[in-house]
Amino acid sequence: MKELFEKMASALIAGHQEEVLTLTREALDNKAAARDILDNGLLAGMDVVGQRFKAGDLFIPEVLLCARCMLAAMDILDPLLSEGDATATGTVVIGTVEGDLHDIGKNLVAMMLQGGGFKVVDLGTNIKSADFVSAVEQHQPDILGMSALLTTTMPKMQETIEALKEAGLRDQVKVMIGGAPVTQDYADRIGADAYGANAASATEKAKELPS
Repeated sequence: MKELFEKMASALIAGHQEEVLTLTREALDNKAAARDILDNGLLAGMDVVGQRFKAGDLFIPEVLLCARCMLAAMDILDPLLSEGDATATGTVVIGTVEGDLHDIGKNLVAMMLQGGGFKVVDLGTNIKSADFVSAVEQHQPDILGMSALLTTTMPKMQETIEALKEAGLRDQVKVMIGGAPVTQDYADRIGADAYGANAASATEKAKELPS
């Protein structure tokens, strides 16, 4: 089974979706547990994808291809995983802040987080502070992720953190921010818990944040 998992990881890293799906079904036919397929095949492959993306050896189109392989395989595994123990590393609510319609970076982060084993609730773009708060109330995520690609919309991140405090929810969720103009210094200034410089580092930070 180890060899099959290694083939699955290699196929995912290469972005070969049909091969990943075939190997996923083959593993299930051989009585592999869905959780083992996820951990030892798919997530192992996505870990390598994240490392190579961070190192500059893979680029966004290639990472998106790998993430789509992962998500296609998860369509097969999800019903089986839900029958067993907890399926996700944690839950992340993510969105681009009010006034900002950019979504490519946010979408990539969402896909990488899903590839990292997180359940992701993607709110989309142009999300108001009140809507972020409502989503935190509804989904009770471990992490709230906010993206901004415009310097003019960055203050909405701080506004959302303040709204979480007013709603009595700030201590219940970790806040991670990112986007081209966003920096670690800005994250520190507004009281965010983490800053993701890119999709790979955002996924790493999400795994490191205490629940």
